[in-house]
Parts: sequence; structure tokens; C-alpha cells
Amino acid sequence: MTTTDTPSPSKPADSSRRTAYLVLGMHRSGTSAVTQLLSLAGAQLPKNVMPADEHNAQGYFEPWRIATFNDERLRAAGSAWDDAFAYPCPELPEAEADEWLRRATVLFREEFAARRYPLIKDPRVTVLLPLWRRVFEAFDLDARCVIPVRHPLAVAGSLARRDGFSPQKSVLLWSAYMLAAEAYSRDLPRAFVDYDAMLADWRGQAARIERDHDAPLPKLGKAAARSIDAALTSELRHNRADGDLAALGWTGEIAAAVYAWFVAAARDEPQPASALDDVAQRFSERRGEIGALVSPAARDLDAARVELLSARQSLAWEHRELELLRQELEQTLARMASVQRDWWAQKGVMDEAGWALDAILAG
Repeated sequence: MTTTDTPSPSKPADSSRRTAYLVLGMHRSGTSAVTQLLSLAGAQLPKNVMPADEHNAQGYFEPWRIATFNDERLRAAGSAWDDAFAYPCPELPEAEADEWLRRATVLFREEFAARRYPLIKDPRVTVLLPLWRRVFEAFDLDARCVIPVRHPLAVAGSLARRDGFSPQKSVLLWSAYMLAAEAYSRDLPRAFVDYDAMLADWRGQAARIERDHDAPLPKLGKAAARSIDAALTSELRHNRADGDLAALGWTGEIAAAVYAWFVAAARDEPQPASALDDVAQRFSERRGEIGALVSPAARDLDAARVELLSARQSLAWEHRELELLRQELEQTLARMASVQRDWWAQKGVMDEAGWALDAILAG
């Protein structure tokens, strides 16, 4: 899909070229469901995928090593995944940027090897897309984007339940990621997918992805369709929009303007990119006013979370080691008890034999 004032993709899709599928957008906004659709339709997940948990029973479909790398890269620039002002992409001095690019390139090769259609879903990639596009260029790799559109208050409800975020923080964070998704993908083939519409009729949304990419999904056949039918159900819709964005003050006003643009895009109602640029300018002004207070705090909190997770993992490892040692001690004591019983039994036999011999000699 091409919006007014938005550059068209530089060339038509070439089915002979290696092509990455990028799922862009905010955490908890439907990126996992879109990724599941694309993976079942033939796009290829990385080697190491983040497992499911209580917050996402079907799995995140995220490359956990790339997610960890992205977290490190954001912190290096004084930001974090939940920094409401992570857009625009935090910059680094050229020498440092080159080293991060080298690491990203090595990581991409290790995770995707020679996959024909690499499928990348990590919301952090959205705000770090300038970096990752340089990686794709290094591999002479084309890219096609899919951007799910979900009401920011539904996202806020999910983040409140999982992370305890306030609605104001969540909708501003959603705005940052969506502004990044649009700005960094303007010259790429991209499709805007309504999350609720996808759960109601994934075939219609898959068709629009193929139309907007001007290319078929790699392996969307009957078998894939049956798998997608089983995977994408209304049960995935855990949070609905509840409340009025305007009640959240200026954060809600920015989110409402961003949401209106994306809803129109997902309905094939062309919107000028300049309209979203105006919203981005308002966002940038707020970033200039309070970003210096928000971003370092987000970075430090993220670093503390990493240290806490590391400490918990270390403690869990020590508990496992202690349990193994306890089990080994119990097994050793059991073997010693068995040996002792055998010794006493053998001693008893020898004593009886000695008594019998004494009796014989005495007789």
C-alpha cells in the first residue's frame, strides 16, 4: 500500500531474490499473531525462538538472541525497549555504530543462515530499523513489512496486566513505536493489518498483504490454511479498547492522531504522510521537553531488570546444583547402607561358619 506523499517502493517485488519479512510495531499489538500467520504461510523463523509463557501461550516467535542484542544496543545509547522516547533511533558515535553493525551482521547470519525468507519479529527492531536495514543491505536482502494496527488502549490494557505500566506511558510508547514503523518503512513494500479484522478473517488480511507486497506469501496453500485456522482464533483477543484516549491528556491526543492515521491506512483510505509528520513533530517537542528525564530512567530500570533476571537465574542454577548434590548424597548414603548390610550379612555367615568349625574341633 502506498500513501499520499509517501515514496513508492523503488522496484516491483522480485520473486527470485532473497527477501526478509519484517513485522513492525509495538509490543502486545498483535505482532505475535501476524508472525504466526506469516510463518505458517512460508516465511522462516530464526534458529532460536523465544518460548511461550503465561503472557503469550502460543509463543512470541521472537529471536531471543536478537532481542537481547537490541536491548543492549538501546541501553548503549541511553534508551530501553520501554522508553517512550526511543524514536527517533538513538544514535551512537560512528566507531561504536560500526561495531554494533558488525555484531548485528554476525548475529543475523547465525540465526538465519541461508533461509530464503527470513522472518523477523522483535518490536525493538522497529525503533532500530535503520541499523537492521544496513544488515539487510550487507546480505543483499530485500524486505517486506507487515504492520499490525491495534487500538492503543487495548495495548495499554495488556501492558498494565503484564508490566504494570500506566495508560499514559503505554499509549505514548505505542505512539513512538508506530511512528517509527511508518517513518522507517516508507520506501519499502508494506501492509497495514487490522488486528481484530485478522482474527475475524485472516484470509482477507493475508490477501491484502500479498496485494500490498505485490508478491504471494511463500507457501500459503491448503495445509497452511488449516494450520492458520487452528492458530488464529478470537481467544487471542485478551484485551479490548476500554476508555477515552482524550482523557489521558496530551499523551492520549498524540496516540489518537497516530491511531486515526493507521486505521485509515488499514482501511485503504490514503492518508498523507505529512499528516503523520505533524504528529511526529508534536511528539518530538515533548521529547525535547522531558525526554532527558524519561530515557535515562528507562535505561537504568532496564539495566536493573537485566541484573535482577541474571541474579534469579544464577540463584535458580545454584538451587538446581544443590538439589543434584542432595540427590547424589542420598544415593551415596543408600549405597553405603547397602554395603554395610552386605558386610554384616557376610560377617554373620562367617561367624556361623567359625562356630561350626569350633564345634567340630572341640568334638
